Amino acid sequence: MVLAANQKIRISSKAENIILVERMIEDVCDLFNIGEDFYGNILVALTEAVNNAIYHGNDGNPSKNIDIYFKTSTNLVSFIVKDEGPGFNYSNLPDPTNPENIANPNGRGVFLMRNLADNVYFEDNGSKVTLDFKIGLAG
Repeated sequence: MVLAANQKIRISSKAENIILVERMIEDVCDLFNIGEDFYGNILVALTEAVNNAIYHGNDGNPSKNIDIYFKTSTNLVSFIVKDEGPGFNYSNLPDPTNPENIANPNGRGVFLMRNLADNVYFEDNGSKVTLDFKIGLAG
């Protein structure tokens, strides 16, 4: 995959398509010489966003798509994930670190995104999320 400074990929809502997202992250990090410190944060945050889009936004429906964009500027790389779902109430999520929520198998994705990305923005009732990572870019 050859990447430019702004690109979009579209995947169907299937778990096996996460590998395409992982490859995109690797390509972006290679192209812009993004170090391993940032790579791990980007990998976890973006795959959480895409998993949420697959399973929660699109209800695992393989006929629905997810668009993943990236754009760069001098010290910032941004990833945007857009699903075809109705969205969700992103401002009223249970805290997964509260003792009553520790054993829950779900509910950590947005928490991880907010803690690994420098900025997280939700739009379109939560069906679109932007993850910003402040990094020094070369290339």
